[in-house]
Amino acid sequence: MGVSTSAPEEGIAVVTVDFPPVNALPVRGWYDLAAAVRAAGADPKVRCVVLTAAGRGFNAGVDIKEMQRTDGHQALIGANRGCYDAFAAVYDCEVPVVAAVHGFCLGGGIGLVGNADAIVASEDATFGLPELDRGALGAATHLARLVPQHLMRALYYTSRTATAQELHRHGSVWRVVPREQLRESALELAREIAAKDGYLIRLAKAAINGIDPVDVRRSYRFEQGFTFEANLSGVADRVRDTFGTGAGTEAHAATATGKERQP
Repeated sequence: MGVSTSAPEEGIAVVTVDFPPVNALPVRGWYDLAAAVRAAGADPKVRCVVLTAAGRGFNAGVDIKEMQRTDGHQALIGANRGCYDAFAAVYDCEVPVVAAVHGFCLGGGIGLVGNADAIVASEDATFGLPELDRGALGAATHLARLVPQHLMRALYYTSRTATAQELHRHGSVWRVVPREQLRESALELAREIAAKDGYLIRLAKAAINGIDPVDVRRSYRFEQGFTFEANLSGVADRVRDTFGTGAGTEAHAATATGKERQP
C-alpha cells in the first residue's frame, strides 16, 4: 500500500498509487506521490513516466474521512498543499508523464491527469469533479484542460462525470482500450516517447510548458482560496457531513456502486 516506482523497461519509470479501497489519498499520500514523480523525472535514465494506480479506480480524490476525524483545519491545509504539490510535480516533471486511467478518476484525480502530458484510459474510465457535493472547490483548472469551457462548467456545477470515450472525442484522451490492455497501451506510448533523445525530450517538455496559455499553478492556487472560504464559513462542513449519510449524496452513492451519472 502507498506509492511505488518500478522500471519495467529501459527509459520508462512507472509510478503506481495504491491506497485501498478507492485510492482516496491521505495527506501523506499526496506528498509521497509528488516525491515519487519528481524523483522519476530527475533520473537521467528515465525519458518517460507512466502514472498508474492499483485497485478499483485511478483516484477518488482526498481522504474525506481523514478530514472529518481531524480537529481544526490542519487536514484541510495539508490536503490542499499536498494536492498542489502532487499536481505541480506531474506538470513540472522533467520528462513527459503518461497517465494510465481505469475506473473512476475524481477530484484530485482530475488534477493529476489534467496536468499529465498524455492520457490512456480503459473503457470503464470516468472523469469528474464531485467537489460541490463534498463541500470543496478546485481542479476546474485541470478539468478545463480536458474538455471545452462550457462542458467543464456544466460538469463542475452538476458533479456529473464524463466517459473516457467522450474525452477521446474531445482529444484529451490518446486511446481508449479494454481494461486488460491498459498497462500495455500506456507502456506502448511511453516506449515511443522514451525512444527520443533524453536531453531533447527534457527540452521539449520545458518548452511546451513555457507556452501554456494558463499558469496551472497560479490558477489552481486561486481556486483553493475559495475552498478555504467555504470551510471558514462553515458551509463546507455542512455539505461534507452529509457524505454517504443523507441529502446530497446521490453522486457519491453512484460512484460507490459504479453507476456514475453521465452528461
